[in-house]
Amino acid sequence: MASTANLRSRRSAAQLHALAGVEREIRAQDSHSRRKYLREFTEAFRNYDSLLDSEQVQRALHAADVVLIGDYHALPAAQRSAASLLERRAIAGDRPVVLGVETIFARDQHILDEWWRREIDETELRQRIRFDLDWGYDWAPFYELLVTARDHAEGVYGLDCMPRENLRKIAARDRHAAAKIAEICERHPNAVIVVLFGESHMAPGHLPRVLQRQLPEAKILTVLQNVDALYWRAAGERADKVEAVRVNHDTVCVFNATPLEKYESYRLFLDQWSRCDSGPDFAPTIYNLIDSLASFLEINRYSPHNGTQPKFLVDMLPEVHGNSSDAALRRLLSRKGIGEPQLENMLANVEERGSAYIPEVNAFYVREFQMMFAAEDATRFLHHACRGLPRRVNGHCANGDGAQRGSGLLKAPDIFYTRLIEHAVAYFGSRVLYPSRPSFEAETSPALSRAECEKAAQSALRGDKEKFEAIARDWGYRLGNQIYDIYLAGKVKPSGLRRLFLAHLDEPGLARRVCTAVIAKIRAACRG
Repeated sequence: MASTANLRSRRSAAQLHALAGVEREIRAQDSHSRRKYLREFTEAFRNYDSLLDSEQVQRALHAADVVLIGDYHALPAAQRSAASLLERRAIAGDRPVVLGVETIFARDQHILDEWWRREIDETELRQRIRFDLDWGYDWAPFYELLVTARDHAEGVYGLDCMPRENLRKIAARDRHAAAKIAEICERHPNAVIVVLFGESHMAPGHLPRVLQRQLPEAKILTVLQNVDALYWRAAGERADKVEAVRVNHDTVCVFNATPLEKYESYRLFLDQWSRCDSGPDFAPTIYNLIDSLASFLEINRYSPHNGTQPKFLVDMLPEVHGNSSDAALRRLLSRKGIGEPQLENMLANVEERGSAYIPEVNAFYVREFQMMFAAEDATRFLHHACRGLPRRVNGHCANGDGAQRGSGLLKAPDIFYTRLIEHAVAYFGSRVLYPSRPSFEAETSPALSRAECEKAAQSALRGDKEKFEAIARDWGYRLGNQIYDIYLAGKVKPSGLRRLFLAHLDEPGLARRVCTAVIAKIRAACRG
């Protein structure tokens, strides 16, 4: 059984490498991170008392009169988690709920009230509160929070005041917010007040202390989200996924994103603000994920020869297209002979996952950055690059297309196993870069067998294209999940996993042999 320290190291290795690069770039663009007020938050939460499950978090919420939720503004998961907590607290039905938000100035309460009464629509609300000018983060998750409150709460209130950019005045903003929350308590004496405010305000000596002085009899609970030090410490727990921890008697921390996801989200906003254009540049984020996974696998991005390393991986980095280059990507795909049905299928995947890697043209299309899927797609690229980008270079198609499955150099069974391995390494890489991804199957699931895999292959080959791909993906994810498990257990090293990425799989029968060898290694590790 892996020790706590080993689990923490294995779950965190690739993320820490990626995080270092993001933090350097953020520090170069944002000097505020070194301010005393922000350091006090960072230094306040280093340890926790115990693990919590979702029911225990709900019990803590039910015992509170005021719930202060720390918001990482650049991370949509933070606002969506707040909406979920508010909804679940309201559904309990024992007390009404009221929402207070930092995002809207208290001076604009009359505008918010007009929207609440449905006198103005979403567009007018966004314009009149100057959301994009005075706030500048994602509108969609914040608006979802407002709608959740309108559906389930007794009221919504703006809590903030100017100036937001002057950290010398930030303590005054805490005092102002505390006064506003006290007014809300007077207006709604029986309600639970749920407050979403910037995470740095959640240090014990900041807003919580000021508010406790305003409301000495109130039970105040602070709900932190994804605090770095607590996340890294929780990475050493035996649990596959830690949902939350109790920091102390009046503070809990919930986990809905990784530190890497947080800071990549913020870096994207910094880039967007600095360029003053309509959308972020996703390329540095994708390249950082690729670089971090390559470092984790001990891949030399500058190796001049093939063998144990891909040749000049640095020269194979993919193009990255966002919304602003949608038309250019369509033209590129058309020139490469990719038909409209396949293009529409790719766009459907983007709609669901936020991004897609297209090996035929060695390109990413990113509409919305979602860490879990972006990490999976970055791994797919690395796998294809280590194989010499075969789908671009020699036209092999391993996507289960009926017109290709029985022709060319690879026969249908070879294509199935090639796809299975691709899905396996993609899932494994996504867990390395994003350990919060849920396990694909229960910890007690037995290791796969060769016979099971052969049976799955036969079932896939009897089906249509959609069934073929679904079975390959399902079994690939299962295999990738078990590879990750033996990696966490210390039964395989990253350098050993590199060979799986480097397997070219172009020789008939090779993909099946590789798959069989991996299954045998997993079963041996499980017996050990």
